[in-house]
Amino acid sequence: MDQRQLNEGLLAFLGASPTPFHAVKRMADELTAQGFVRLHEKDDWALASGGRYFVTRNDSSIVAFQTGQGDVLANGLRLMGAHTDSPCLKVKPQPDINKLGFHQLGMEKYGGALLNPWFDRDLSMAGRVSYVNHAGQVCSALIDFQRAIATVPSLAIHLDRKANENRSINVQTDMPVVVGLLSDNDNTTDFRALLLEQLQQQDDNAAQVLDFEIYCYDTQAPALIGLREEFIASARLDNLLSCYVGLQALINSDQALPTLLICTDHEEVGSASAAGAQGTFLNAVLERFCANRIELTQLAAQSMMISVDNAHGIHPNFADRHDNNHGPKINEGPVIKINASQRYASNSETSAIFRHLCQQQNIPVQTFVVRSDMGCGSTIGPIAATETGIKTLDIGVPSFAMHSIRELAGAEDPYHLYAALTAFCKQGQLSGGSCV
Repeated sequence: MDQRQLNEGLLAFLGASPTPFHAVKRMADELTAQGFVRLHEKDDWALASGGRYFVTRNDSSIVAFQTGQGDVLANGLRLMGAHTDSPCLKVKPQPDINKLGFHQLGMEKYGGALLNPWFDRDLSMAGRVSYVNHAGQVCSALIDFQRAIATVPSLAIHLDRKANENRSINVQTDMPVVVGLLSDNDNTTDFRALLLEQLQQQDDNAAQVLDFEIYCYDTQAPALIGLREEFIASARLDNLLSCYVGLQALINSDQALPTLLICTDHEEVGSASAAGAQGTFLNAVLERFCANRIELTQLAAQSMMISVDNAHGIHPNFADRHDNNHGPKINEGPVIKINASQRYASNSETSAIFRHLCQQQNIPVQTFVVRSDMGCGSTIGPIAATETGIKTLDIGVPSFAMHSIRELAGAEDPYHLYAALTAFCKQGQLSGGSCV
């Protein structure tokens, strides 16, 4: 796979994955097409040597793995981790608002969304809906309106003269989306009726919407931009870019060594859920490789995880927001992320293993440390390391506008990351023990 093919696939994946549910379905479909066998947590598993498998939880998290050749306990696992969710606006359970003849929907803020860019965008909606059919069965399905049906109009500058100087946003009062106008004789609104119409296009037996998890998304398509197409612009680069690149690294590995990719939901809100990194999903899969707790401990000691989540590239207009010696540049390679307070899980051993691997492959590597007078974000890395005891490295590609409705990354960096992760899946050394 070359850089052009990787980027084309990435853009298609981003455009087809407006929610974690859609991202996981897309990944599952590709894994199935590549010969991976779908497993279910409720079943017994008979894992064969050289087998390739995947399992999902909550339709929004996925683990895909290959058993490799030989003894898994002896070889250890090469793990890659990312997350499927992104900051956005989520529709409230009883969202309908009738105000001044407008049909609006109330919104919750999901994660640490940068809110200003959500105004004046052409928004659609997608997610998962649970419903009952005419046979009395409770079912679930994914829906996607696939067209602009909503917007959050800005207040004109004439009515808010200080908008460019000091403007705070109240999600409760400022962010309900407008989805239409009501006629003079229509004083009722029903978002569930709109969802039922969408469901009936897939299942004409759908009778009643019971509940839903629906999110807004920007309809502007992902794109290569810049005079020489140096950049990738898209929603949800954080962190679907990492999910896709990790998936391709797993699929295109040589299958000799035990390798696992986990992409979990709810990272943007703390990962504390059954489908999040703080849940039991990863350990539940690792236990299937082991006969007892002692073997699980042995497996963890022989393994290593790379947690992949975007890094903060140094911004030309805000260079002072970075430490002078740690400002990653776009299109100059993956970034090792380090934090003394363990907001990132990297240590000198895992960083050295990755640096050595990249040196062997002539892949450029950068380092990010947040300014000492600023707070630091985090990833699934420290959580997964805590829950499993597996030594972990945090890396990511540099990007701009993280948590905005449209983010920016370099067009070369996904391939740098792909080359590094592919090499990780193939290389034997997972330890930096004493050589003295």
